[in-house]
Amino acid sequence: MTGADLALLVVAGFLGGLTGTIAGLASLFTYPALLATGLAPVAANVTNTVAMVSTAVGSAATSRPELRGQGRRVVVATCFAAVGGLGGAALLLSTPASVFELVVPFLVAFGSVLLLARDPLRRWADARAARRPPGAVVRASGVLGPGGAVSIVAIGVYGGYFGAGAGIMALAVLSLLATERLAVTNAVKNLVTGGANLAGAVVYALVADVDWLAVVVLASGLVAGSACGPLVVRRVPQGLLRMVIAVAGIGLAVRLFLSAIA
Repeated sequence: MTGADLALLVVAGFLGGLTGTIAGLASLFTYPALLATGLAPVAANVTNTVAMVSTAVGSAATSRPELRGQGRRVVVATCFAAVGGLGGAALLLSTPASVFELVVPFLVAFGSVLLLARDPLRRWADARAARRPPGAVVRASGVLGPGGAVSIVAIGVYGGYFGAGAGIMALAVLSLLATERLAVTNAVKNLVTGGANLAGAVVYALVADVDWLAVVVLASGLVAGSACGPLVVRRVPQGLLRMVIAVAGIGLAVRLFLSAIA
């Protein structure tokens, strides 16, 4: 990689960290940047998944108050997500590159549409929490139930395969499984999606073509962006940012689709 490529990855990682904090679609910046450095689509995706593990580490360190008392629930949900992540990694490695190139634009578009639904989802979760009777016990303290387990595994599969928008999907499912403050659900979601990424990353590290230099450079930008995200959130309207990011994501999906069929 050239110096320009490394600089691009740092900037993309930083913007991805910001985006992940503000809107939950970090791969919108990181995945195309990896493609721009010359990596093939599958190699870019596995490299991106490995680098994304760094964001879960940062979120866990800053979410200790919200995660207090959630240990059993986090372990159970993260294990199910990790199982799904292994399945997603296996699916990616067994999928022909040409098929993956054709599927990715639809996954990016799907994640972008989910991003637009984040505000309504949060309002719904807040209204659900407000309706909880005083003294009611929060469900899903450690038992997901069959439907919840299947949903978490499915999200893990998606996260291990590609992952753009997986965090928003996980937030929706976890909000259905428990009635609680959204900050708690969001903290649990970060670890659940991190479990899927970690499981996929382990598989990719062992058998896939991971560009480790790109992982280190991209991860440094992701950590820095995630740290600065809260400062930006306090000053910039989140709704406007999510709209801009979602529209850009749909534009990227169109471009990737045209490139795949060219």
